[in-house]
Order: sequence, then C-alpha cells, then structure tokens
Amino acid sequence: MADKPQARRSFPYRRILLKVSGEGFARPGETGLDVERVQRLADQLRELTAEGKQAATVIGGGNIVRGAQFEGLGIARATADYMGMLATIINGLALSDALEARGMHTRVMSAVDVHKVCEPFIRRRAIRHLEKGRVVILVGGLGSPYFTTDTAAAQRAVELDCDVLLKATTVDGVYDRDPRRDPGARFLPELTFDQVLEQRLRVMDQTAFTLCRENHLPLVVFNLDSDHGILKAARGERNGTLIHN
Repeated sequence: MADKPQARRSFPYRRILLKVSGEGFARPGETGLDVERVQRLADQLRELTAEGKQAATVIGGGNIVRGAQFEGLGIARATADYMGMLATIINGLALSDALEARGMHTRVMSAVDVHKVCEPFIRRRAIRHLEKGRVVILVGGLGSPYFTTDTAAAQRAVELDCDVLLKATTVDGVYDRDPRRDPGARFLPELTFDQVLEQRLRVMDQTAFTLCRENHLPLVVFNLDSDHGILKAARGERNGTLIHN
C-alpha cells in the first residue's frame, strides 16, 4: 500500500506555485495583453524572490483565447483547448521578458512542444531551475485537451514539491456567494477542504481541488491586485482565503 501523503511545510512557505489566469494579463472586462498589469505581476514576483522564495507560476490564456468562445463556430473542443494552450505561451513569454528586464533569471517551460521559444517541461530540470533561483514559468497547461490550467497548476505544484498553491483571482478570496452579484456575500478567511465540499463552494475545478486535497497541498485564494498580495500570501499573512486539510 502506498504511503499516505504527508502534510506540507507550514508557512512561511519556501517553494511557491502561483496560478495566474488570463484575466491577470488584461484590463478588467477586456482582452489582450495589458503592459501595466504584466509589469505589476513581474514586480510582485521580484519581491517574492528577493526574500529567497522559489517561485514557479502556471499561466492561463483566457485573455487571448477562451475555449467556450468557439462552441457555436463548429470548432472542436480539443482544437479550442490547444488554441488556449498556445495563448498561455504568449502570456508566459511576455511575463518572462518583463522579469528579465528587472534583472531576474527565468525559464519558460512548456507542456506543448515549441522548442524555438520554450524549454520542454521536465520535472527534474524545473526543480533545478528553482533551486538556482530562477522563476519557472509553466505554459501549455498539461499539454492535453479537456484539462484546465487550474488542474495544471495543482499537478505541477505536487510534482515540484511546492509548499503551497497560490491562486490569484479578481476577488479577495472565497465567499459563501458570488460577491460580484450579491453584495451581502460573506468572506471566508479560512476553510478546510471538507468544508469547501460540504458547502459546495466554487474554488477551482474538481480535478484540481482533489489533487490538492489528496496531497495535503494548502491552497490560498487571493486578489492579485491587492498590495503586495503574492508576497503576503507566501509569508502566510492574512491575505485571501487559506484552504487546508
């Protein structure tokens, strides 16, 4: 019988997996790349690594291509998903250059073969990059259709033995109802995975959530636009919602 996964390192966390959706690269309600938002993200990651944290990030691509857009156009779901994977590569390259312009070292690693612009994702090589202080930017999802970038983030966090998964969103954390539709929604600062299931809260897709829960990987959901939000979450400060076993 396989050993039961052990609880991860308590905060402050050392090795971080940051999930940034495509929304983090565009202005609210718009599509495409917004230079200022990419630069702010790069500044936050520079803060993180300046404290000696090891940082990997999984990038979404919804600001450029979102699969649901193509449902009525006769484009197959698998094809739309591959288009989305290519969109994540565009975002990842933009973030890489923004970081390099700030004197940081990065590696863009892709689950889809695009060897002229990215390295292939190889677990041991990614860990070595992290150990050398490079920011590892993970693009291309898992390289297969029908999997979200949330699932890719959880998978890579477990593979790379990260201490926490930070999920950047456009709200302050997890609420009992959608705060954008219901002003009376109640903010929930800390939850267990079981409580999320019992209350049927929408945090991330089921596959990603199960990976975190079964591997005792703590999850922090926070607002990317909050001041020093990534650094505060990595330090274990009260920022967003902490979800744990």
